[in-house]
Amino acid sequence: MSHATPRAFRRNLAMALLAGTALLGGLVPAAIETARAAPAEVLASGGVADLVEHVSPAVVTITAAQTAPTRMAARDLPPGFEEFLRRFGVPGLPGSPGGRGEGRGAPVARALGSGFVFDASGYVVTNRHVVADADQVTVTFSDGTERQAEIVGEDERTDLAVLKVKTDKPLPALKFADSDKVRVGDVAVAVGNPFGLGGTVTAGIVSARSRDIGSGPYDDYIQLDASINSGNSGGPTFNLAGEVIGINTAIYTPNGGSVGIGFAIPANMAKPVVEALKRDGKVERGWLGVSLQGVTKELADGLGLPKEEGALIAAVEPKSPAEKAGLKAGDVVLSAGGKPVKDTRDLARHVGTIKPGSKLDLAVWREGKERTLTVTVDQSPGQPQQRLAKAEARKEEGEEVAGLKLSTLTDQWRQRLRLADDASGVVVLDVGDGIEGLRPGDIIASVNNVPVDQPADVAAQVKAAAKAGRKNALVQVRRGDTMAFLTIPVDQG
Repeated sequence: MSHATPRAFRRNLAMALLAGTALLGGLVPAAIETARAAPAEVLASGGVADLVEHVSPAVVTITAAQTAPTRMAARDLPPGFEEFLRRFGVPGLPGSPGGRGEGRGAPVARALGSGFVFDASGYVVTNRHVVADADQVTVTFSDGTERQAEIVGEDERTDLAVLKVKTDKPLPALKFADSDKVRVGDVAVAVGNPFGLGGTVTAGIVSARSRDIGSGPYDDYIQLDASINSGNSGGPTFNLAGEVIGINTAIYTPNGGSVGIGFAIPANMAKPVVEALKRDGKVERGWLGVSLQGVTKELADGLGLPKEEGALIAAVEPKSPAEKAGLKAGDVVLSAGGKPVKDTRDLARHVGTIKPGSKLDLAVWREGKERTLTVTVDQSPGQPQQRLAKAEARKEEGEEVAGLKLSTLTDQWRQRLRLADDASGVVVLDVGDGIEGLRPGDIIASVNNVPVDQPADVAAQVKAAAKAGRKNALVQVRRGDTMAFLTIPVDQG
């Protein structure tokens, strides 16, 4: 999930990231709900005061700031919140201090979130969308102490980031639990910074495990009914032993407020990512080079599979590790490294944990028989190449087209993005207000289903869309190893 939540995503999935104010848009205010009753188990044990007293010193408030024009508009806000936010002067709201039109150098846009110390030497974990693109990050401890923080590393795919604060003495730090042992019905206690109010404690239970909320291939969330709201993002959820079972990331919200359905990244997924970011500032992930789809009952019958399980390979990229290992479209991966693959998420997560250059045995169903193929996993494109590309893109001159700054895809860009020598498209250098989804470093492969090689090709197709009476032009975008269709408004052309 990115820090700028598209309106369509909020509307269709009713999901909201929990950062209090996104840096460049996507503000999702949440109405304060009626207090929820604590679980009977907590009341019977006399509450969780001792637990809270133990863990609170390690839980922090994150304030991320960026001096930049914002993209928030009144139409982005839930009904009834425009006047409320205008009164309080939220940066980025038209008509409020720091609103649209003041330009770069205007009062900073801010994101408020939560986090916690996981290493006593000063390392803090939070959600990436809380600190993404921030120029300044401040960590505030429960005793009111404030420290400036350095962003050590970010991982977009799991929405995690690691910060470092300077300290002359060991800080209170929290331990991760074994989240595989978490059971539905276990008591869960969340501590965070909802609405910027400061340290707040809520309690509930684990409602479900392994939730897929449509945010990406690494979806495997713990669902909670402990009240979490805007500003809880990046904060911890504990078991009654005071161990972190998950990192709060999103809520289900049909109306912008908490309805008691929250999602946390499981500790067992977060811990290796956090350790890699702390150690290397990045996460290296394995890559096969395949497009996957789920196995339905009808597909299983057509393929002769005894069960509707596995990951069906829909396409294999040329010169990829998968092609070199002999994988073909139509193969169904049943296990990876000896571990069962029930669906596409299982395979994506497992391959993502494999160190590039390592060999991986895949049990594959092909032509009614099971066989084993060994693939040498490669480095995932865009990790960390895409992050480098975003930084380099803003340094280059380009042509302005439909609110975008574009450049030709040169050999230097192909090398940066680890693209094939014959890869084609147009590089996005910068993105103007009103355009959602695109970001610097993206490659536009086609516009209106017509391949493009030059910024002029993009301009021509945008004009063609306008001439045809359309409000938007369809663009096919490559980012890392992912292809997706987005739109750009033609009235900016």
